[in-house]
Amino acid sequence: MLSLDIVSREEWRERRKTLLAKEKALTCAHDELAAERRRAPWEKVGKDYVFEAPNGRRSLADLFDGRRQLIVYHHMLKPADEHPCPGCGMVGDQIGNLAHLHARSTSLVLVSRAPIAEIETFRRRMGWTMPWFSSADDFNADFDVAGGFGLNVFLRQDDEIFRTYFTTGRGVETLGTTWTFLDLTPLGRQEDWEDSPAGAPRTPPYQWWRLHDEYDNRHDRGCCGAHD
Repeated sequence: MLSLDIVSREEWRERRKTLLAKEKALTCAHDELAAERRRAPWEKVGKDYVFEAPNGRRSLADLFDGRRQLIVYHHMLKPADEHPCPGCGMVGDQIGNLAHLHARSTSLVLVSRAPIAEIETFRRRMGWTMPWFSSADDFNADFDVAGGFGLNVFLRQDDEIFRTYFTTGRGVETLGTTWTFLDLTPLGRQEDWEDSPAGAPRTPPYQWWRLHDEYDNRHDRGCCGAHD
């Protein structure tokens, strides 16, 4: 039985004001942390990696699908996996429609060590549509995912690729919305209120938002979503 604290409407509102002030402070702290991420150093990717897709092989550059940023979730599905990780399953279930990330020139993919045929079988079971690739080389280990799960962020600049961010453990618990994913990237939400480095693309907030079937697909690659 929960312990209940029953109060009047007036006291409820006063307590809510106190809680709201703390929530606003947390939001500001999140914004400051995201601004610090956008100024974090980059690591140049100096190796070639090969990924298997249902219709052939892909390079790391191919996974960007023509966009500037790439978010990779390293899913723990392994070869002949009879007990797929439920935590990774929950992460996958919370990923929304990718059209919103694409509008900010950001791709999101899953990568696992399982063969692509087994990945496709499990993807159909889960009802997921996000791109998912098999990796059998050093990609996971090189980017700090030796045997578990994790999330890496990459940026393309000219013909070079850089790693800009990594998280694992409880760092993935709050992910799932377009905003939380973009806050991990070096370009951020690309809105003019953000504290971002000089040269980062910016548009007014809200104006780039669309229903997911109303984005102009001609402009979701390499333009950082500058529709307005």
